Amino acid sequence: MTKVLHISTECYPAAKAGGMGDVVGALPKYLNDQNVHTSVIIPKYTTAWIESKKWQKIYDSTIEFGDLVVKFKIKKLKKSDLGFPLLSVDIPGYFDRSSIYLAPNGHGYEDEAERNILFQIAVLDWICGDKKSFDLLHCHDHMTGLIPFMIQHCPKYNSISTTPTFFTIHNGQYRGGLDWEYRHYLPKYNLEHEGLLDWDGLMHSLATAIKCAWQVNTVSPAYMQELKQEFGSLTSLINHETRKCTGILNGIDHEVWNPKTDQYLDIKLTDSINTFKQKNKSQLAGDHNLYKTKMLVSFIGRLAYEKGSDLISEALDIVMSKTKDISFILLGSGDATVADQLTLADQKYKKNVRSIITYDEALAHKIYAASDFLIMPSRFEPCGLNQMYAMRYGTIPVARYTGGLKDTVPDITVGGNGISFDHATAGELAHAILRAKVIFDKKKELYKLRYKICALNFSWDHAATNYAHQYNLLINN
Repeated sequence: MTKVLHISTECYPAAKAGGMGDVVGALPKYLNDQNVHTSVIIPKYTTAWIESKKWQKIYDSTIEFGDLVVKFKIKKLKKSDLGFPLLSVDIPGYFDRSSIYLAPNGHGYEDEAERNILFQIAVLDWICGDKKSFDLLHCHDHMTGLIPFMIQHCPKYNSISTTPTFFTIHNGQYRGGLDWEYRHYLPKYNLEHEGLLDWDGLMHSLATAIKCAWQVNTVSPAYMQELKQEFGSLTSLINHETRKCTGILNGIDHEVWNPKTDQYLDIKLTDSINTFKQKNKSQLAGDHNLYKTKMLVSFIGRLAYEKGSDLISEALDIVMSKTKDISFILLGSGDATVADQLTLADQKYKKNVRSIITYDEALAHKIYAASDFLIMPSRFEPCGLNQMYAMRYGTIPVARYTGGLKDTVPDITVGGNGISFDHATAGELAHAILRAKVIFDKKKELYKLRYKICALNFSWDHAATNYAHQYNLLINN
């Protein structure tokens, strides 16, 4: 059996800030069916989930970190029902925080660079010090991007220098560019290879991973093509490394996202999808003082520029000027300015708009079950999982034609799964919502599309097969 270690700063349900957490929390389970035994290692934060579990220490050591000597421990979850072994790197003072990336002031931690470097060194020190044997190391995003370089060019890791490394770009906008002053934190390396760390005049984690990893993938085929065309200063690099670059579309966990068994739903799918939708909409609308029979449009996600959430308020004004026969429920947290805009829209359209500024996993499930349409006005979207969750629950996506949304939400005019629009503007978003209203009013067309998208299979099975195939190519090379 192939043994793979996933190295990540997120893993649902232990620690999640975005889609990477969902991926790392689900893909390993499905790899088991591909004869791939997968373990996951993450930092040991003090999230509620992590704190509620019992952990067993399996290794402890120290790291010479600049002028410091830093203690760390590797701990293993004692009883895991996750479907894979979960390990954590316990580094007191660096990761024992309840938030993964953001300090209380809403900005990233000032010691983010030190944290990421320490985490990567600790993982490799443990593998070598405890003589662990893995056939492949799968690294996720720039926070683990120095690992492919270190195992090849730091003498202390010679024992694993031929271990293949697989690197996944979940979001290429976050690149981990570091000032060169941080180089003294790395284990000693041959200076003739220092150029591999350099890009844009920085010690560049993402660029280093693209250069040094044996295989690089994005979480959808369309996003990889976009990176080759629109990746700014990294476009030339990823085109230079194109022979080892591919795109594998993410999946979703059909055990977690199942309208028939969803633990968060009071009303589960037992017979007709239309009855399921109507009953859940009635309950949600009653809970949040919205109309129970009007078309319900939702947004679920981070209030961030990349998600196009700043377009929603203006789009609501346009839609409301055309018709009041639509209700909106908006769930998310993030940018304070966008949050204020959505709160004002709530106050302005009290009977039609409900804005809930928070992260609430349970409520998100209820909204997917109740909504008729889900808007995703993303400026870029490496894959997107929300559209897959939505379709699983009979909710039709209204999505900008970008990244993974290209792969999963072709427009209904070409026999697709939802409504697609080209440009990230409030006007195009509003027009797409009004197109959705036309479909909603034609019940036969609405119901036909609902049944179609519910039958689509976005499970991890297909993706896991692709990952296992890529792993085997590297291992047997």
